Amino acid sequence: MSLANNIVAGLRGDRTIWMIIAVLSLFSILAVYSATGSLAWSSRGGNTTIFLLSHVVKLGLGLMLIYLGHLVHYRKYAQIAPFLMLVTIPLLVLTLFFGVRINQANRWLDIFGFSFQTSEFAKIALIVYTAKMMTRKQEYINSFRDAFLPLIVPVIITCALIAPANLSTAAILFVTCLTLMFIGRVSPKYIFLLILLGLVAFALLVFIGQNNPDMVRVETWVSRVKDFMSVDGGYQVQQAKIAIAKGGVFGVGPGNSISRNFLPYSHADFIYAIICEEYGLLGGALILGLYVLLFFRTVTLVTKSPKAFGTFLAIGLSLLLTVQALANIAVSVNLVPATGVTLPLISMGGTSLFFTCLSLGMILSVSKYIEKIE
Repeated sequence: MSLANNIVAGLRGDRTIWMIIAVLSLFSILAVYSATGSLAWSSRGGNTTIFLLSHVVKLGLGLMLIYLGHLVHYRKYAQIAPFLMLVTIPLLVLTLFFGVRINQANRWLDIFGFSFQTSEFAKIALIVYTAKMMTRKQEYINSFRDAFLPLIVPVIITCALIAPANLSTAAILFVTCLTLMFIGRVSPKYIFLLILLGLVAFALLVFIGQNNPDMVRVETWVSRVKDFMSVDGGYQVQQAKIAIAKGGVFGVGPGNSISRNFLPYSHADFIYAIICEEYGLLGGALILGLYVLLFFRTVTLVTKSPKAFGTFLAIGLSLLLTVQALANIAVSVNLVPATGVTLPLISMGGTSLFFTCLSLGMILSVSKYIEKIE
Protein backbone atom coordinates (compact mmCIF):
# COMPACT_ATOMS: atom_id res chain seq x y z
CA MET A 1 0.00 0.00 0.00
CA SER A 2 2.84 2.39 0.76
CA LEU A 3 4.17 2.06 -2.81
CA ALA A 4 0.72 2.72 -4.26
CA ASN A 5 0.24 5.69 -1.94
CA ASN A 6 3.63 7.09 -2.95
CA ILE A 7 2.75 6.77 -6.63
CA VAL A 8 -0.61 8.50 -6.12
CA ALA A 9 1.07 11.21 -4.05
CA GLY A 10 3.60 11.68 -6.85
CA LEU A 11 0.97 12.41 -9.47
CA ARG A 12 1.41 15.93 -10.76
CA GLY A 13 -0.08 17.86 -13.62
CA ASP A 14 -3.62 18.68 -14.57
CA ARG A 15 -6.20 16.68 -12.59
CA THR A 16 -8.75 16.90 -15.42
CA ILE A 17 -6.38 15.14 -17.83
CA TRP A 18 -5.69 12.45 -15.22
CA MET A 19 -9.46 12.00 -14.87
CA ILE A 20 -9.85 11.64 -18.65
CA ILE A 21 -7.12 8.99 -18.68
CA ALA A 22 -8.80 7.07 -15.85
CA VAL A 23 -12.24 7.05 -17.51
CA LEU A 24 -10.87 6.07 -20.92
CA SER A 25 -8.83 3.27 -19.32
CA LEU A 26 -11.93 1.90 -17.60
CA PHE A 27 -13.88 1.97 -20.85
CA SER A 28 -10.94 0.28 -22.55
CA ILE A 29 -10.99 -2.71 -20.19
CA LEU A 30 -14.77 -3.14 -20.42
CA ALA A 31 -14.95 -2.68 -24.20
CA VAL A 32 -11.99 -4.94 -25.03
CA TYR A 33 -13.30 -7.73 -22.79
CA SER A 34 -16.66 -7.57 -24.54
CA ALA A 35 -15.35 -7.06 -28.09
CA THR A 36 -12.87 -9.95 -28.14
CA GLY A 37 -15.58 -12.63 -28.15
CA SER A 38 -15.32 -13.55 -31.83
CA LEU A 39 -11.53 -13.26 -31.74
CA ALA A 40 -11.45 -15.63 -28.77
CA TRP A 41 -13.62 -18.23 -30.53
CA SER A 42 -11.47 -18.16 -33.64
CA SER A 43 -8.12 -18.50 -31.85
CA ARG A 44 -8.58 -19.45 -28.18
CA GLY A 45 -11.64 -21.67 -28.10
CA GLY A 46 -13.83 -18.93 -26.67
CA ASN A 47 -11.53 -17.96 -23.77
CA THR A 48 -11.77 -14.16 -23.62
CA THR A 49 -9.97 -14.04 -20.27
CA ILE A 50 -6.60 -14.47 -22.00
CA PHE A 51 -7.19 -11.38 -24.12
CA LEU A 52 -8.48 -9.44 -21.11
CA LEU A 53 -5.43 -10.28 -18.99
CA SER A 54 -3.09 -9.43 -21.87
CA HIS A 55 -4.81 -6.10 -22.40
CA VAL A 56 -4.85 -5.26 -18.68
CA VAL A 57 -1.11 -5.96 -18.45
CA LYS A 58 -0.40 -3.80 -21.50
CA LEU A 59 -2.67 -1.05 -20.20
CA GLY A 60 -0.91 -1.22 -16.83
CA LEU A 61 2.46 -0.83 -18.55
CA GLY A 62 1.01 2.04 -20.56
CA LEU A 63 -0.18 3.81 -17.42
CA MET A 64 3.30 3.35 -15.98
CA LEU A 65 4.67 5.01 -19.13
CA ILE A 66 2.32 7.96 -18.53
CA TYR A 67 3.60 8.22 -14.96
CA LEU A 68 7.27 8.00 -15.95
CA GLY A 69 6.77 10.33 -18.91
CA HIS A 70 5.21 13.01 -16.74
CA LEU A 71 8.12 12.83 -14.28
CA VAL A 72 10.59 13.88 -16.99
CA HIS A 73 10.85 17.64 -17.48
CA TYR A 74 9.43 18.42 -20.91
CA ARG A 75 12.58 20.34 -21.92
CA LYS A 76 14.42 17.00 -21.94
CA TYR A 77 12.25 15.96 -24.88
CA ALA A 78 13.45 18.99 -26.83
CA GLN A 79 17.06 17.94 -26.25
CA ILE A 80 16.54 14.50 -27.81
CA ALA A 81 14.35 15.72 -30.73
CA PRO A 82 17.15 15.66 -33.38
CA PHE A 83 18.19 12.17 -32.25
CA LEU A 84 14.59 10.96 -32.54
CA MET A 85 14.42 12.07 -36.17
CA LEU A 86 17.82 10.52 -36.94
CA VAL A 87 16.44 7.21 -35.67
CA THR A 88 12.98 7.58 -37.21
CA ILE A 89 13.91 7.85 -40.89
CA PRO A 90 16.11 4.69 -40.99
CA LEU A 91 13.48 2.74 -39.04
CA LEU A 92 10.76 3.74 -41.53
CA VAL A 93 12.98 2.81 -44.48
CA LEU A 94 13.78 -0.58 -42.94
CA THR A 95 10.07 -1.18 -42.30
CA LEU A 96 9.14 -0.25 -45.85
CA PHE A 97 11.55 -2.74 -47.41
CA PHE A 98 12.15 -5.38 -44.73
CA GLY A 99 9.20 -5.06 -42.35
CA VAL A 100 6.90 -7.87 -41.23
CA ARG A 101 4.04 -8.10 -43.75
CA ILE A 102 0.59 -8.28 -42.10
CA ASN A 103 -2.67 -7.67 -43.96
CA GLN A 104 -0.77 -6.82 -47.16
CA ALA A 105 1.22 -4.04 -45.47
CA ASN A 106 4.72 -3.69 -44.02
CA ARG A 107 3.90 -1.87 -40.79
CA TRP A 108 5.88 -3.88 -38.26
CA LEU A 109 9.61 -4.12 -37.72
CA ASP A 110 11.10 -7.09 -35.89
CA ILE A 111 14.30 -6.24 -33.99
CA PHE A 112 15.84 -8.98 -31.84
CA GLY A 113 12.48 -10.70 -31.53
CA PHE A 114 10.62 -7.53 -30.52
CA SER A 115 8.03 -6.32 -33.04
CA PHE A 116 6.61 -2.80 -33.08
CA GLN A 117 4.94 -0.37 -35.45
CA THR A 118 7.56 2.18 -36.44
CA SER A 119 4.89 4.63 -37.59
CA GLU A 120 3.72 5.04 -33.98
CA PHE A 121 7.23 5.99 -32.93
CA ALA A 122 7.54 8.29 -35.94
CA LYS A 123 4.39 10.22 -35.00
CA ILE A 124 5.75 11.29 -31.62
CA ALA A 125 9.25 11.90 -32.99
CA LEU A 126 7.99 14.23 -35.72
CA ILE A 127 5.73 16.22 -33.37
CA VAL A 128 8.56 16.69 -30.84
CA TYR A 129 10.99 17.68 -33.61
CA THR A 130 8.55 20.10 -35.25
CA ALA A 131 7.82 21.73 -31.87
CA LYS A 132 11.54 22.21 -31.26
CA MET A 133 12.24 23.65 -34.70
CA MET A 134 9.42 26.18 -34.39
CA THR A 135 10.68 27.18 -30.96
CA ARG A 136 14.05 28.19 -32.43
CA LYS A 137 12.32 31.02 -34.28
CA GLN A 138 9.98 32.67 -31.78
CA GLU A 139 8.70 35.37 -34.10
CA TYR A 140 6.94 35.04 -37.44
CA ILE A 141 8.63 32.37 -39.59
CA ASN A 142 8.88 33.99 -42.98
CA SER A 143 12.19 32.86 -44.48
CA PHE A 144 12.97 29.90 -46.71
CA ARG A 145 15.93 28.95 -44.50
CA ASP A 146 13.78 28.71 -41.36
CA ALA A 147 10.85 26.92 -42.97
CA PHE A 148 11.97 24.55 -45.74
CA LEU A 149 14.76 22.32 -44.43
CA PRO A 150 13.91 22.49 -40.69
CA LEU A 151 10.14 22.01 -41.04
CA ILE A 152 8.79 21.10 -44.47
CA VAL A 153 11.34 18.48 -45.54
CA PRO A 154 11.10 16.29 -42.37
CA VAL A 155 7.29 16.32 -42.54
CA ILE A 156 7.22 15.31 -46.22
CA ILE A 157 9.85 12.57 -45.84
CA THR A 158 8.30 11.06 -42.70
CA CYS A 159 4.73 11.04 -44.02
CA ALA A 160 5.84 9.74 -47.43
CA LEU A 161 7.60 6.79 -45.78
CA ILE A 162 4.57 5.96 -43.62
CA ALA A 163 1.96 6.35 -46.39
CA PRO A 164 2.71 3.24 -48.55
CA ALA A 165 1.62 0.89 -45.75
CA ASN A 166 -0.56 3.23 -43.68
CA LEU A 167 -2.01 6.17 -45.60
CA SER A 168 -4.49 7.13 -42.88
CA THR A 169 -1.77 7.50 -40.22
CA ALA A 170 0.35 9.54 -42.63
CA ALA A 171 -2.62 11.80 -43.44
CA ILE A 172 -3.45 12.36 -39.76
CA LEU A 173 0.19 13.17 -38.97
CA PHE A 174 0.43 15.50 -41.98
CA VAL A 175 -2.71 17.42 -40.97
CA THR A 176 -1.47 17.67 -37.38
CA CYS A 177 1.91 19.10 -38.43
CA LEU A 178 0.20 21.46 -40.87
CA THR A 179 -2.05 22.78 -38.10
CA LEU A 180 0.87 23.06 -35.70
CA MET A 181 2.82 25.12 -38.23
CA PHE A 182 -0.19 27.41 -38.67
CA ILE A 183 -0.37 27.89 -34.89
CA GLY A 184 3.39 28.46 -34.83
CA ARG A 185 3.13 31.51 -37.11
CA VAL A 186 4.70 29.94 -40.18
CA SER A 187 4.12 32.10 -43.25
CA PRO A 188 1.07 31.01 -45.31
CA LYS A 189 3.23 30.69 -48.43
CA TYR A 190 5.28 27.95 -46.77
CA ILE A 191 2.16 26.23 -45.46
CA PHE A 192 0.86 26.27 -49.03
CA LEU A 193 4.22 24.90 -50.20
CA LEU A 194 3.90 22.04 -47.70
CA ILE A 195 0.42 21.21 -49.02
CA LEU A 196 1.67 21.34 -52.61
CA LEU A 197 4.63 19.06 -51.90
CA GLY A 198 2.33 16.72 -50.00
CA LEU A 199 0.08 16.39 -53.05
CA VAL A 200 3.10 15.79 -55.27
CA ALA A 201 4.37 13.08 -52.92
CA PHE A 202 0.94 11.44 -52.87
CA ALA A 203 0.75 11.48 -56.68
CA LEU A 204 4.21 9.92 -56.84
CA LEU A 205 3.13 7.16 -54.44
CA VAL A 206 0.06 6.44 -56.56
CA PHE A 207 2.27 6.16 -59.65
CA ILE A 208 4.64 3.79 -57.84
CA GLY A 209 1.73 1.74 -56.53
CA GLN A 210 0.26 1.27 -59.99
CA ASN A 211 3.54 -0.25 -61.15
CA ASN A 212 4.46 -1.99 -57.90
CA PRO A 213 1.31 -2.93 -55.92
CA ASP A 214 3.31 -4.85 -53.30
CA MET A 215 5.07 -1.67 -52.20
CA VAL A 216 2.20 0.85 -52.18
CA ARG A 217 -1.38 -0.22 -51.35
CA VAL A 218 -3.15 1.82 -54.03
CA GLU A 219 -5.70 -0.95 -54.66
CA THR A 220 -6.66 -0.93 -50.98
CA TRP A 221 -7.08 2.86 -51.04
CA VAL A 222 -9.32 2.64 -54.12
CA SER A 223 -11.45 -0.18 -52.68
CA ARG A 224 -12.02 1.72 -49.43
CA VAL A 225 -13.12 4.82 -51.30
CA LYS A 226 -15.47 2.69 -53.45
CA ASP A 227 -16.94 1.09 -50.32
CA PHE A 228 -17.43 4.53 -48.79
CA MET A 229 -19.19 5.79 -51.93
CA SER A 230 -21.49 2.75 -52.07
CA VAL A 231 -24.97 2.78 -50.57
CA ASP A 232 -24.19 0.71 -47.46
CA GLY A 233 -20.55 1.78 -47.02
CA GLY A 234 -19.18 -1.76 -47.20
CA TYR A 235 -19.60 -4.73 -44.88
CA GLN A 236 -17.59 -3.36 -41.94
CA VAL A 237 -19.29 0.01 -41.84
CA GLN A 238 -22.68 -1.62 -42.36
CA GLN A 239 -22.16 -3.83 -39.31
CA ALA A 240 -20.88 -0.84 -37.32
CA LYS A 241 -24.01 1.15 -38.12
CA ILE A 242 -26.17 -1.81 -37.12
CA ALA A 243 -24.35 -1.96 -33.77
CA ILE A 244 -24.86 1.76 -33.14
CA ALA A 245 -28.53 1.52 -34.09
CA LYS A 246 -29.07 -1.42 -31.72
CA GLY A 247 -27.62 0.57 -28.85
CA GLY A 248 -30.20 3.33 -29.04
CA VAL A 249 -29.94 5.95 -26.34
CA PHE A 250 -29.03 3.84 -23.30
CA GLY A 251 -27.45 0.75 -24.88
CA VAL A 252 -28.03 -2.97 -24.44
CA GLY A 253 -25.76 -3.16 -21.41
CA PRO A 254 -22.11 -4.14 -20.80
CA GLY A 255 -21.20 -7.48 -22.33
CA ASN A 256 -24.48 -7.85 -24.24
CA SER A 257 -23.23 -6.88 -27.69
CA ILE A 258 -24.40 -9.06 -30.58
CA SER A 259 -22.59 -7.20 -33.35
CA ARG A 260 -19.19 -8.16 -31.93
CA ASN A 261 -19.78 -11.59 -33.48
CA PHE A 262 -20.15 -10.09 -36.96
CA LEU A 263 -18.07 -6.91 -36.95
CA PRO A 264 -14.42 -7.45 -38.03
CA TYR A 265 -11.79 -5.81 -35.82
CA SER A 266 -14.43 -4.99 -33.21
CA HIS A 267 -11.65 -4.93 -30.59
CA ALA A 268 -9.56 -2.36 -32.49
CA ASP A 269 -10.68 -0.29 -35.47
CA PHE A 270 -14.44 -0.54 -34.74
CA ILE A 271 -14.47 -0.69 -30.95
CA TYR A 272 -16.41 2.60 -30.84
CA ALA A 273 -19.38 0.87 -32.47
CA ILE A 274 -19.35 -1.78 -29.74
CA ILE A 275 -19.26 0.94 -27.08
CA CYS A 276 -22.27 2.64 -28.68
CA GLU A 277 -24.14 -0.68 -28.83
CA GLU A 278 -23.53 -1.53 -25.17
CA TYR A 279 -23.64 1.97 -23.63
CA GLY A 280 -25.85 3.71 -26.14
CA LEU A 281 -25.75 7.22 -27.49
CA LEU A 282 -24.89 8.51 -24.02
CA GLY A 283 -21.79 6.31 -23.79
CA GLY A 284 -20.68 7.23 -27.30
CA ALA A 285 -21.18 10.93 -26.59
CA LEU A 286 -19.18 10.58 -23.37
CA ILE A 287 -16.21 9.05 -25.20
CA LEU A 288 -16.32 11.72 -27.91
CA GLY A 289 -16.62 14.45 -25.28
CA LEU A 290 -13.59 13.17 -23.36
CA TYR A 291 -11.31 13.45 -26.40
CA VAL A 292 -12.57 16.93 -27.21
CA LEU A 293 -12.17 17.91 -23.54
CA LEU A 294 -8.58 16.62 -23.61
CA PHE A 295 -7.73 18.93 -26.48
CA PHE A 296 -9.46 22.03 -25.14
CA ARG A 297 -8.10 21.44 -21.64
CA THR A 298 -4.60 21.25 -23.08
CA VAL A 299 -5.13 24.47 -25.06
CA THR A 300 -6.39 26.20 -21.90
CA LEU A 301 -3.33 25.08 -19.96
CA VAL A 302 -0.65 25.98 -22.48
CA THR A 303 -1.90 29.55 -22.80
CA LYS A 304 -0.37 29.96 -19.34
CA SER A 305 3.01 28.55 -20.41
CA PRO A 306 5.77 31.13 -20.98
CA LYS A 307 7.83 28.59 -22.93
CA ALA A 308 7.03 28.09 -26.62
CA PHE A 309 8.28 24.49 -26.83
CA GLY A 310 5.92 23.34 -24.09
CA THR A 311 3.02 25.01 -25.87
CA PHE A 312 3.80 23.46 -29.26
CA LEU A 313 4.54 20.04 -27.77
CA ALA A 314 1.34 19.78 -25.74
CA ILE A 315 -0.92 21.16 -28.47
CA GLY A 316 0.70 18.99 -31.14
CA LEU A 317 0.36 15.75 -29.19
CA SER A 318 -3.17 16.44 -27.97
CA LEU A 319 -4.22 17.45 -31.48
CA LEU A 320 -2.71 14.23 -32.85
CA LEU A 321 -4.65 12.09 -30.35
CA THR A 322 -7.89 14.02 -30.88
CA VAL A 323 -7.73 13.89 -34.69
CA GLN A 324 -6.98 10.16 -34.55
CA ALA A 325 -9.94 9.60 -32.23
CA LEU A 326 -12.27 11.64 -34.43
CA ALA A 327 -11.06 9.73 -37.52
CA ASN A 328 -11.78 6.40 -35.83
CA ILE A 329 -15.25 7.53 -34.74
CA ALA A 330 -16.01 9.03 -38.17
CA VAL A 331 -15.36 5.65 -39.81
CA SER A 332 -17.89 3.91 -37.57
CA VAL A 333 -20.61 6.39 -38.52
CA ASN A 334 -19.61 6.35 -42.22
CA LEU A 335 -18.43 9.96 -42.43
CA VAL A 336 -15.05 9.03 -43.95
CA PRO A 337 -13.64 5.94 -45.70
CA ALA A 338 -12.24 3.15 -43.51
CA THR A 339 -8.89 4.22 -42.10
CA GLY A 340 -7.57 1.37 -39.98
CA VAL A 341 -6.55 3.68 -37.11
CA THR A 342 -7.26 2.68 -33.52
CA LEU A 343 -9.20 4.58 -30.86
CA PRO A 344 -6.46 6.04 -28.62
CA LEU A 345 -6.17 4.43 -25.17
CA ILE A 346 -9.26 2.29 -25.75
CA SER A 347 -8.59 -0.12 -28.63
CA MET A 348 -6.71 -3.32 -27.90
CA GLY A 349 -3.11 -3.14 -29.02
CA GLY A 350 0.51 -2.90 -28.00
CA THR A 351 2.61 -0.34 -29.85
CA SER A 352 -0.25 2.10 -30.43
CA LEU A 353 -1.30 1.92 -26.77
CA PHE A 354 2.23 2.44 -25.45
CA PHE A 355 3.00 5.46 -27.62
CA THR A 356 -0.41 6.95 -26.88
CA CYS A 357 0.41 6.70 -23.19
CA LEU A 358 3.84 8.24 -23.75
CA SER A 359 2.16 11.17 -25.53
CA LEU A 360 -0.16 11.69 -22.57
CA GLY A 361 2.82 11.57 -20.22
CA MET A 362 4.51 14.34 -22.22
CA ILE A 363 1.35 16.46 -22.10
CA LEU A 364 1.15 15.99 -18.33
CA SER A 365 4.82 16.93 -18.04
CA VAL A 366 4.03 20.31 -19.60
CA SER A 367 0.99 20.75 -17.34
CA LYS A 368 3.12 19.86 -14.30
CA TYR A 369 5.52 22.69 -15.16
CA ILE A 370 2.60 25.11 -15.49
CA GLU A 371 1.26 23.88 -12.14
CA LYS A 372 4.60 24.73 -10.50
CA ILE A 373 4.48 28.25 -11.93
CA GLU A 374 0.99 28.77 -10.54
